[in-house]
Amino acid sequence: MATRFSALFLLLVGVCGAILAQQAPPPAADAKDRVKAARELAKQGSAAIPALTPYLSDPEVDVRVEAVKSLVDIGTQHSIDPLLKATRDNDPEVQIRAAEGLVNFYYPGYIKTGWTASVRRVGTRIMSRFSDTNDQVIDPYIQVRPEVIQALGRLARSGSSLDSRAAAARAVGVLRGKAAIDDLAAAMRSKDDAVIYESLVAMQKIRDPESAPKIFFLLRDFNEKIQIAALETAGLLRNPAALPELKESLSRARNNKVRRAALAAIAMIPDPANRPLFTQYFNDKDEGLRAASAEGFARIGTGADVSMLQTAFESEKKMAPRLSQAFALVSLGQNATSEFAPLTYLVNTLNSKSYRGVALPFLVELLRRRDNREAVYTILPRATKDEKMQLAQALARSGGTDSVAPLENLVRDGDADVSDEAGRALRNLRARTT
Repeated sequence: MATRFSALFLLLVGVCGAILAQQAPPPAADAKDRVKAARELAKQGSAAIPALTPYLSDPEVDVRVEAVKSLVDIGTQHSIDPLLKATRDNDPEVQIRAAEGLVNFYYPGYIKTGWTASVRRVGTRIMSRFSDTNDQVIDPYIQVRPEVIQALGRLARSGSSLDSRAAAARAVGVLRGKAAIDDLAAAMRSKDDAVIYESLVAMQKIRDPESAPKIFFLLRDFNEKIQIAALETAGLLRNPAALPELKESLSRARNNKVRRAALAAIAMIPDPANRPLFTQYFNDKDEGLRAASAEGFARIGTGADVSMLQTAFESEKKMAPRLSQAFALVSLGQNATSEFAPLTYLVNTLNSKSYRGVALPFLVELLRRRDNREAVYTILPRATKDEKMQLAQALARSGGTDSVAPLENLVRDGDADVSDEAGRALRNLRARTT
């Protein structure tokens, strides 16, 4: 009996020792050696993750940073739990790298273009470069673990620095983290421009109309960049409750930049009562205001406006308002596919790197209607490579079951890029419609 007890005791001691070995910091005395060891472990792949995890508790920041970088380099699903732990670190750089590592798993390559591509330590501060170009977002068919969104939301709300909070807010947006909307709303109360801006962009990507009231207080922000982002967000969320605030912002606009954003946001929310506003700006000398007013007429959807819009489309010299007028005409039923038709003009613009970002959202909205999709199906066989790829994206977001066959045809396209994009579009379409 005593022998069996002794054997059991020794077994328990061994198990406890193994657990402690996983949790305790590595024994190497020199921090540089521990940094090197953490870096070398990445070469072993997933098998090294248990050995890497203790480095996340190292007293030296450089060691913990290297451990996170190695976990990101390994990049498998087994890295997620240690990275979640690293988001609770008290150092901003560790938090930022952990947050971006989590995003990188679901959006491969993010780590090369996001925050950590430009992050650098200056004393005790983390200096980063924010970019206005922030259109990264995962495909709808990708499912993110709830714990990841929870961790990033917590970091956006209460990270150890404003930099880590902003990076986390951006991460929430890329992952479409709807469960973190309240955390983003709290982050927007930080009074820090970067945190507020990234939180607004995240709201735009999540697209929850019910979240619109949470941003109303920013529609009159003194920082023009923040105010414009808030106006754009309110429009994209399309909550009718925003209209009074948007009209107030339009009437108080300090300049045409703000005026354009306010009118464009109003145009996103269909309401026949806004017709006088769109009429007021339809022939304005500012091309942005002309464009916004045309979009307003598009969404009000009155057939009697076709003649006015057709005349404007044929005489307009500027690209932005002409695209908006084309969008309006197709919205009102003008979906012919002849050479100079408005729908053909929108599709052809997908070949322009400068303006495809304007044409594509219009087509996404138009292709929610089956008659417009059927018109586009007739264009696909003669479309250019860029047109095929962009239309595949639009059909993924707005198509129906009728879009499966046209996309399957594109999967068989002789161009590998078109085929790949069509395959991705099919996965997104099926995730949305089944």
